[in-house]
Amino acid sequence: MRRSGEFRYASLWERMLDQGAIWVATGGYSGYAGIVPGTVGSFVGLLVYLPLAARPIWVSLIGAAALFFIGVFAAMRVEEIWRIKDPKPVVIDEIVGMWIALLLIPQDVVFFGAAFVLFRLFDVIKPFPARQAELLNGGWGVMLDDVIAGIYANAALRGVLSFRQHLGL
Repeated sequence: MRRSGEFRYASLWERMLDQGAIWVATGGYSGYAGIVPGTVGSFVGLLVYLPLAARPIWVSLIGAAALFFIGVFAAMRVEEIWRIKDPKPVVIDEIVGMWIALLLIPQDVVFFGAAFVLFRLFDVIKPFPARQAELLNGGWGVMLDDVIAGIYANAALRGVLSFRQHLGL
Protein backbone atom coordinates (compact mmCIF):
# COMPACT_ATOMS: atom_id res chain seq x y z
CA MET A 1 0.00 0.00 0.00
CA ARG A 2 1.13 3.50 -0.73
CA ARG A 3 1.52 6.02 2.04
CA SER A 4 0.92 9.72 1.60
CA GLY A 5 4.06 11.49 0.37
CA GLU A 6 5.86 8.22 -0.27
CA PHE A 7 7.16 7.46 -3.74
CA ARG A 8 8.30 4.03 -4.79
CA TYR A 9 7.78 1.73 -7.67
CA ALA A 10 4.84 -0.58 -7.18
CA SER A 11 5.32 -4.26 -7.90
CA LEU A 12 3.46 -5.88 -10.77
CA TRP A 13 1.17 -7.55 -8.21
CA GLU A 14 0.33 -4.18 -6.61
CA ARG A 15 -0.37 -2.56 -9.98
CA MET A 16 -2.63 -5.48 -10.97
CA LEU A 17 -4.44 -5.27 -7.62
CA ASP A 18 -4.88 -1.52 -8.06
CA GLN A 19 -6.28 -1.91 -11.58
CA GLY A 20 -8.60 -4.71 -10.45
CA ALA A 21 -9.83 -2.56 -7.56
CA ILE A 22 -10.48 0.35 -9.92
CA TRP A 23 -12.36 -1.93 -12.34
CA VAL A 24 -14.55 -3.35 -9.55
CA ALA A 25 -15.09 -0.04 -7.74
CA THR A 26 -16.10 1.76 -10.93
CA GLY A 27 -18.50 -1.00 -11.96
CA GLY A 28 -16.47 -2.10 -14.98
CA TYR A 29 -15.62 1.56 -15.64
CA SER A 30 -19.31 2.54 -15.85
CA GLY A 31 -18.65 5.06 -13.05
CA TYR A 32 -16.73 7.17 -15.54
CA ALA A 33 -20.03 8.18 -17.15
CA GLY A 34 -19.84 11.92 -17.68
CA ILE A 35 -23.14 12.67 -15.96
CA VAL A 36 -25.04 10.91 -13.17
CA PRO A 37 -22.50 8.12 -12.54
CA GLY A 38 -24.54 6.90 -9.55
CA THR A 39 -27.61 6.42 -11.73
CA VAL A 40 -25.53 4.68 -14.39
CA GLY A 41 -24.04 2.42 -11.68
CA SER A 42 -27.52 1.61 -10.37
CA PHE A 43 -28.62 0.68 -13.89
CA VAL A 44 -25.55 -1.57 -14.24
CA GLY A 45 -26.54 -3.16 -10.92
CA LEU A 46 -30.02 -3.85 -12.30
CA LEU A 47 -28.63 -5.34 -15.52
CA VAL A 48 -26.14 -7.55 -13.68
CA TYR A 49 -28.84 -8.69 -11.24
CA LEU A 50 -31.31 -9.79 -13.93
CA PRO A 51 -29.62 -13.17 -14.65
CA LEU A 52 -29.65 -13.88 -10.90
CA ALA A 53 -33.34 -13.04 -10.51
CA ALA A 54 -34.42 -16.49 -11.74
CA ARG A 55 -31.91 -18.31 -9.51
CA PRO A 56 -32.65 -19.56 -5.99
CA ILE A 57 -32.65 -16.72 -3.47
CA TRP A 58 -29.53 -18.03 -1.72
CA VAL A 59 -27.55 -17.35 -4.91
CA SER A 60 -28.63 -13.70 -4.89
CA LEU A 61 -27.97 -13.35 -1.15
CA ILE A 62 -24.50 -14.86 -1.34
CA GLY A 63 -23.76 -12.80 -4.46
CA ALA A 64 -24.85 -9.56 -2.78
CA ALA A 65 -22.88 -10.34 0.40
CA ALA A 66 -19.74 -11.28 -1.54
CA LEU A 67 -20.00 -8.22 -3.76
CA PHE A 68 -20.48 -6.05 -0.67
CA PHE A 69 -17.22 -7.21 0.94
CA ILE A 70 -15.34 -7.05 -2.36
CA GLY A 71 -16.77 -3.54 -2.78
CA VAL A 72 -15.57 -2.46 0.67
CA PHE A 73 -12.04 -3.56 -0.22
CA ALA A 74 -12.13 -2.07 -3.74
CA ALA A 75 -13.58 1.27 -2.59
CA MET A 76 -10.99 1.52 0.19
CA ARG A 77 -8.18 0.74 -2.23
CA VAL A 78 -9.40 3.32 -4.77
CA GLU A 79 -9.69 5.96 -2.04
CA GLU A 80 -6.04 5.26 -1.18
CA ILE A 81 -4.89 5.30 -4.81
CA TRP A 82 -6.73 8.50 -5.75
CA ARG A 83 -6.44 10.09 -2.29
CA ILE A 84 -10.11 11.15 -2.45
CA LYS A 85 -12.87 10.17 0.00
CA ASP A 86 -15.79 8.48 -1.80
CA PRO A 87 -14.77 9.38 -5.38
CA LYS A 88 -17.66 9.99 -7.81
CA PRO A 89 -16.60 7.23 -10.27
CA VAL A 90 -16.91 4.60 -7.52
CA VAL A 91 -20.31 2.99 -8.17
CA ILE A 92 -19.90 -0.49 -6.68
CA ASP A 93 -21.96 0.84 -3.77
CA GLU A 94 -24.85 1.64 -6.12
CA ILE A 95 -24.57 -1.79 -7.73
CA VAL A 96 -24.80 -3.57 -4.36
CA GLY A 97 -27.53 -1.25 -3.09
CA MET A 98 -29.55 -1.92 -6.22
CA TRP A 99 -29.17 -5.67 -5.71
CA ILE A 100 -30.51 -5.30 -2.17
CA ALA A 101 -33.46 -3.26 -3.45
CA LEU A 102 -34.27 -6.10 -5.87
CA LEU A 103 -34.04 -9.04 -3.45
CA LEU A 104 -37.26 -11.05 -3.12
CA ILE A 105 -39.42 -8.76 -5.21
CA PRO A 106 -41.59 -10.12 -8.04
CA GLN A 107 -39.78 -10.64 -11.33
CA ASP A 108 -41.67 -8.03 -13.25
CA VAL A 109 -40.47 -5.02 -15.21
CA VAL A 110 -42.78 -2.72 -13.20
CA PHE A 111 -41.26 -3.83 -9.89
CA PHE A 112 -37.73 -3.67 -11.29
CA GLY A 113 -38.43 -0.10 -12.42
CA ALA A 114 -39.99 0.81 -9.08
CA ALA A 115 -36.99 -0.65 -7.22
CA PHE A 116 -34.67 1.42 -9.40
CA VAL A 117 -36.57 4.68 -8.80
CA LEU A 118 -36.98 4.06 -5.06
CA PHE A 119 -33.34 3.11 -4.64
CA ARG A 120 -32.17 6.27 -6.42
CA LEU A 121 -34.57 8.35 -4.30
CA PHE A 122 -33.33 6.88 -1.01
CA ASP A 123 -29.72 7.07 -2.17
CA VAL A 124 -30.10 10.80 -2.86
CA ILE A 125 -32.06 11.78 0.27
CA LYS A 126 -30.07 9.43 2.57
CA PRO A 127 -32.60 8.90 5.38
CA PHE A 128 -31.35 7.95 8.86
CA PRO A 129 -28.96 6.17 9.34
CA ALA A 130 -27.64 6.32 5.75
CA ARG A 131 -26.10 9.78 6.07
CA GLN A 132 -24.39 8.77 9.32
CA ALA A 133 -23.10 5.53 7.75
CA GLU A 134 -21.58 7.56 4.93
CA LEU A 135 -19.24 9.14 7.48
CA LEU A 136 -17.57 5.82 8.35
CA ASN A 137 -13.96 5.45 7.26
CA GLY A 138 -12.79 3.76 4.08
CA GLY A 139 -14.87 1.41 2.03
CA TRP A 140 -17.37 0.91 4.86
CA GLY A 141 -18.68 4.47 4.56
CA VAL A 142 -18.78 4.23 0.77
CA MET A 143 -20.79 1.00 0.82
CA LEU A 144 -23.08 1.14 3.85
CA ASP A 145 -25.12 4.23 2.96
CA ASP A 146 -26.17 2.55 -0.30
CA VAL A 147 -26.90 -0.73 1.47
CA ILE A 148 -29.25 1.20 3.75
CA ALA A 149 -30.86 2.94 0.74
CA GLY A 150 -31.35 -0.52 -0.83
CA ILE A 151 -32.98 -1.80 2.37
CA TYR A 152 -35.33 1.20 2.45
CA ALA A 153 -36.26 0.72 -1.23
CA ASN A 154 -36.87 -2.99 -0.68
CA ALA A 155 -38.97 -2.32 2.43
CA ALA A 156 -41.04 0.30 0.58
CA LEU A 157 -41.70 -2.15 -2.25
CA ARG A 158 -42.64 -4.87 0.22
CA GLY A 159 -45.03 -2.43 1.87
CA VAL A 160 -46.70 -1.72 -1.47
CA LEU A 161 -46.92 -5.45 -2.20
CA SER A 162 -48.43 -6.14 1.21
CA PHE A 163 -50.95 -3.31 0.83
CA ARG A 164 -51.83 -4.52 -2.66
CA GLN A 165 -52.34 -8.05 -1.38
CA HIS A 166 -54.43 -6.76 1.52
CA LEU A 167 -56.71 -5.00 -0.97
CA GLY A 168 -56.91 -8.17 -3.05
CA LEU A 169 -55.31 -6.60 -6.11
